[in-house]
Amino acid sequence: MADAPTLARHPSSNTDPAAGQPVIELEAVRKVYRTGTIEFEAVRNVSLVIHPGEYVAIMGPSGSGKSTLMNILGCLDVATSGRYLLAGEDVSDMDEDQLADVRNRHIGFVFQQFNLLPSLSALRNVELPLAFAAVPREERRRRGRLALERVGLGDRLTHRPNEMSGGQQQRVAVARALVSDPALVLADEPTGNLDSSATEDVLELFGELHAQGRTVVLITHEAEVAERAQRVIHIRDGAVASDGLTGGTR
Repeated sequence: MADAPTLARHPSSNTDPAAGQPVIELEAVRKVYRTGTIEFEAVRNVSLVIHPGEYVAIMGPSGSGKSTLMNILGCLDVATSGRYLLAGEDVSDMDEDQLADVRNRHIGFVFQQFNLLPSLSALRNVELPLAFAAVPREERRRRGRLALERVGLGDRLTHRPNEMSGGQQQRVAVARALVSDPALVLADEPTGNLDSSATEDVLELFGELHAQGRTVVLITHEAEVAERAQRVIHIRDGAVASDGLTGGTR
C-alpha cells in the first residue's frame, strides 16, 4: 500500500503455537441441517490442516458450503460430527459461552461489511475486542493505536467510519482483528464491497500480514483474490475438491 508502512514482525505466543501444532485441524467434519424429515449436508467429511504462518484461501461458488465451513472455523457454528482443533483446543463439543471465549482469544475476524460501529472513532472501534476482554483502558488505547499504526492509519485515530473510504474502513477492521493478537485472522469476502484500488490495498495488507508470520484464512469466490494466497482450497458441494499451493503471494 502506498500510504501504509511495512508491517514489522510481531512476536507473539498466540501466533507461535507449540512446535508442530496446527492452528486449524479438521477431522472428518460434517454439518447437516434438518427441516422436518429433510436433511441437507452443507459440509461433507472435510479434513484439513492449516499450520502457523500459512496464508490460505478457501474458494467456492455460492452454495458450495464455504460459508458454512467459515462459520465452523470461526466458532460461530458447530459441526454435526467430526473433530475441530483450534490452536490445539478441541472446540467440537463446546457450549456457546466456551465458543465465545475461544473466539475472543484465538480469532480475529474481518468481514465484507466491515461491521464498524458508526458512532465510534476508528480507535474505539479497534479497542472493542479488548473492552470485551476487560483489558484496562490505558492498555486498550495503547494497543489500539499500535494496531492502527501497523495498518497505516495512525493519522485516522479519531475519524469515524463515515469520514473514511471503504478501503480505510476495511483497514480499521483488520486493525481490530489484530489488536487481540490472535492465532488466526479469518477474513470472509473482505474485498467484496471495495473498488479495485481499495481491493489491491487490502490484499497487499494481507500479504504483509502473511510475510509477518500471521496465519491468514481468506474466504472468497473470486479467483483473482484467491490467487494472492499461498495455498488455495477449493470447496464444491460441501467437500474439498482440491487443495494446493499457488506458488506464493505477489
